[in-house]
Amino acid sequence: MKYLWMFIGVFSGTMLMAQSDSDILLFDLTTKKGKIIISNPKNITNHKGYDNQPSFHPDQSILYYSSFDEEGRADIKSYNYKTGETVSITKTPEREYSPTLTPNKKSLSCIIQRDNGAQDLGKYPVDGGQPSVIINNMIVGYHAWADNSHLALFILGDPNTLHFYRLPTQKDTVLAQNIGRSLHKIPGERGISFIQKNAGDAWEIKKLQTESLKITSLSKTLPGREDIAWAGNGKILSSDGTKIYFINPDKENKWLEVTIKSGSELLKGVTRLAVNSKGNKLAVVVAE
Repeated sequence: MKYLWMFIGVFSGTMLMAQSDSDILLFDLTTKKGKIIISNPKNITNHKGYDNQPSFHPDQSILYYSSFDEEGRADIKSYNYKTGETVSITKTPEREYSPTLTPNKKSLSCIIQRDNGAQDLGKYPVDGGQPSVIINNMIVGYHAWADNSHLALFILGDPNTLHFYRLPTQKDTVLAQNIGRSLHKIPGERGISFIQKNAGDAWEIKKLQTESLKITSLSKTLPGREDIAWAGNGKILSSDGTKIYFINPDKENKWLEVTIKSGSELLKGVTRLAVNSKGNKLAVVVAE
């Protein structure tokens, strides 16, 4: 047990130190004649430090994200892109990452990183309040909800593994090894996408069918890139760091470049992306 806690402390500390300064840009997104076009970028964070891991509310004009305070501790904030208002949802002595609205829309689930090295999956009331723990017997790095009772989990380890977790029974099934950090509910499907890191840069986007637990391949990733977002109509977005690309695995076998009408000079060190449910807003994490 002592060795386990030493491992967790070192691993979690390494994760925290690896976080680099970043901002979140919000673009308008349109699709026209099979092309994706983005324009009118706005830096919605624009403060010194880490702002990352954006996710949209499915019904409201709200983007959630994780943001460092002056002491380098991550809290959850929200940005209303209709009113321009930013709200701090948590301000705790711990660190919250990957805010994700739960399927019932009452809570924000997130990774809670504690000073003792523990790293739990927990949730806060959507308007703020005291957290409750969902999972504390594994080191959860990232998560995606399949429905109210089932989750796909990225579990930190050597290698990192994909788990399917059933909340009512606490049954945990390991489904894949050596996966990437990008887990997403596929719009309009009973499926979750994940990144399979094969040897070299031959990485793949795969789909986990959440009823049968069958895994199928969708597409190759951009070389060495593990961050994707679903843009609706079967399209997937990704970036090579300075440009943004899309692919529809059902129709195409190659990545096509997104048309950037304005703001291309701002795209430096692009990592995570997120698209709202209406498909008209794109959040892009860039190096500060």
